[in-house]
Amino acid sequence: MTLYIDADACPVKDESIRVAERHDVPVVLVSNRGFRTGGHPLVRSVMVPPDPDAADKWIAAAIVPGDVCVTNDVPLAARCVEVGAKAVSPSGKVFDADSVGMALAVRDLMTTLRDTGEIAGGGGKGFSRQDRSRFLDVLDSLLR
Repeated sequence: MTLYIDADACPVKDESIRVAERHDVPVVLVSNRGFRTGGHPLVRSVMVPPDPDAADKWIAAAIVPGDVCVTNDVPLAARCVEVGAKAVSPSGKVFDADSVGMALAVRDLMTTLRDTGEIAGGGGKGFSRQDRSRFLDVLDSLLR
């Protein structure tokens, strides 16, 4: 098992590494800017080109059944689930075969509504302490 982190905008990188340490699970931080690992024996940083979706493509090509991916990107989560891996958002939402189809449909609907001006664009709700706590519980159970 390996923990992959879609790391560029991930607010729970440090927490993910701490949970992975407890379970002796290797971590791969994938980003287009690279991250220092401080020589941590379980953590590896992969720097991809700054192309759109380069990190997603790299993770999708590397992930295998039984691995776990931390991502907010629903299409990447769907690709992970498709190969038999697990995916979780930084807020603790688990993407699985039962939920990822609906998540993709909602994402596409919201994109269409924003593109047509039916709703205003803008970010979602902020990242809360409850989100972080839920994420830690979920990740711990996925790595167990």
